[in-house]
Amino acid sequence: MAAAAATAATKGNGGGGVRAGAGEAGGARKKKGPGPLATAYLVIYNVVMTAGWLVIAVGLVRAYLAKGSYHSLYYSIEKPLKFFQTGALLEILHCAVGIVPSSVVLTSFQVMSRVFLIWAVTHSVKEVQSEDSVLLFVIAWTITEIIRYSFYTFSLLNHLPYLIKWARYTLFIVLYPMGVSGELLTIYAALPFVRQAGLYSISLPNKYNFSFDYYAFLILIMISYIPIFPQLYFHMIHQRRKVLSHTEEHKKFE
Repeated sequence: MAAAAATAATKGNGGGGVRAGAGEAGGARKKKGPGPLATAYLVIYNVVMTAGWLVIAVGLVRAYLAKGSYHSLYYSIEKPLKFFQTGALLEILHCAVGIVPSSVVLTSFQVMSRVFLIWAVTHSVKEVQSEDSVLLFVIAWTITEIIRYSFYTFSLLNHLPYLIKWARYTLFIVLYPMGVSGELLTIYAALPFVRQAGLYSISLPNKYNFSFDYYAFLILIMISYIPIFPQLYFHMIHQRRKVLSHTEEHKKFE
């Protein structure tokens, strides 16, 4: 989950990777972007995903105004959140068929980690759905995805507003720690219920001579945040300086 949130600023979905630089294999050649049909499809996909996360954002605001409280807002956006976050699985297919120049393995890890948190933790452990930590990562994801899919859409159309570019490479400074905190707190809150119910765990003896402790697995996931978080966070800081400084230099020559 940590990597998914962190690398959202560097993951391609037909946007930043479309205009890749020149390659040198037997001579200088420009890397081709997706063809017209693929580009049209990616624009539609990113527009739909942008709209979907906007629906989630509006749903959160409306529920808050109606209730006058931020507690248990998850229930008001549960269905669209599951639908659009699960819909991101298509991004793995985009990489696999080559219309997006990103790593299939990395993209799979990024997407599946979020899908895992939505379905294997938040959906499966009903008791955590009212936790404020869920709202924490949902808000962070929602803002991040609205910006990310907007970025890809405008990049594909070769008309990227500076404000969206700035937001994509700046707001993660707050949104990434916010999302990671929400994810960790949600998994932590789920632990006692997972242990009590033996959720998704397999005990010995059984005919396959195999055991699996989901409780221990979740703890290992939480521990994995320790090395991943700082590494990716500072990588994103470096990317921000590189991209925005390049933009400023480009403006000077216009």
